[in-house]
Amino acid sequence: MPPEPPSPNSAVLSLLPPPAPGVARAATRQPAAGLRVVDVALFYGERSGGIRTYLEAKADYARRTRRFEHHLVVPGRTHGASDDGLRHEQRSLRLAASNGYRIPLGGAGLQATLRLLAPDIVLLHDPYWTPRLSCRAAHEHGALVVAVHHSSVALHAAGLPGPQELYKAALRRWYRRAYVEVDGVMSVVDPGPDTHRPSTLPLRLGLDPVFRPRPEIVRADHVLYAGRLSREKGVRELLQAAAAAPEPWPLHLLGTGPAADALRERADALGLGGRVSFMPYLRDREALAKEFARARCVVLPGLHETFGLVALEAAACGAAVVTADCTPSAALLDGCVEIFRAGDSANLLAAIERARRHTPDPQAAAALTARHSWDAALSQELDDLERLLQAPDRPQARSV
Repeated sequence: MPPEPPSPNSAVLSLLPPPAPGVARAATRQPAAGLRVVDVALFYGERSGGIRTYLEAKADYARRTRRFEHHLVVPGRTHGASDDGLRHEQRSLRLAASNGYRIPLGGAGLQATLRLLAPDIVLLHDPYWTPRLSCRAAHEHGALVVAVHHSSVALHAAGLPGPQELYKAALRRWYRRAYVEVDGVMSVVDPGPDTHRPSTLPLRLGLDPVFRPRPEIVRADHVLYAGRLSREKGVRELLQAAAAAPEPWPLHLLGTGPAADALRERADALGLGGRVSFMPYLRDREALAKEFARARCVVLPGLHETFGLVALEAAACGAAVVTADCTPSAALLDGCVEIFRAGDSANLLAAIERARRHTPDPQAAAALTARHSWDAALSQELDDLERLLQAPDRPQARSV
């Protein structure tokens, strides 16, 4: 095949003078593109989950369809734009080796990048990376700013040892100040209690085509957890449920995180040492899909999931799924999911035992894959953003 011609961005960028130190170079708008959309994501680790999956799917969709021009601003090892001018790293320090999260060295570079890109819409994927100053930088060029509410106060507080109510009160104050100048909020759950802002747009997540029924894969007997090994994910409660099970089924924990050593110690203390296997994070989605299909059931034991993408991915592979009754994605999995009362480990065990008796239904799994493609989700998101921009009564930021 002949080599691909250089993109319009690359050709123009090669003629521009170098940017000032600490500033990513702006890409020139492609003629075929519509909106210029910039996603700003602090939690974009090398081994992170849902946010990175969403952003990679979005970048791929933008490249293939050319319906919009997509830029991504993230913390990185270096400083500046990628060769195609669409990814803009800000200098940062490594925070967590287990997941590859990084902390940027301030927000000046981010704000300068937003001014230089002059986007139509900016999506802020967390409330921590100088959100108010970033809003002001985006507003200088008339951009709308949407806060994407991936998490919650309860989820963040649950990840910290110590007084939960004190953490929740402090985090609510932070969230409310962070969201005060955004023009809208995108969320699956109601962000009002945390932010005093309603959800303006739905957050839609989708499925990579690799997540599909795998009838050729023989189901094993183990229960699988796939995700971050941290306090807020409910893995300790899953270990407790496993210890109380009348049948000693194996438990596989797939992922990395700051609580890995503590969870190993907890498993040993509960007498589960021989039943629990710790497996490394899987970057390869094809391999992950096979792990879902191989499990007797897949469990999301956390009480504070604000979507639960793993549940959707696992069910699309034909796996039986267990998740809390408050997990939003559970509503999409009719017939494929067993739910338990949040915070009740005995009820969690009962749901696991029911799920282990499920018979896979490849037709239902295939229908799930067809309904929730990334292309459909991202096309609807783009339609929402265009309507938000064109609305005569479009949302305005609050006065400070």
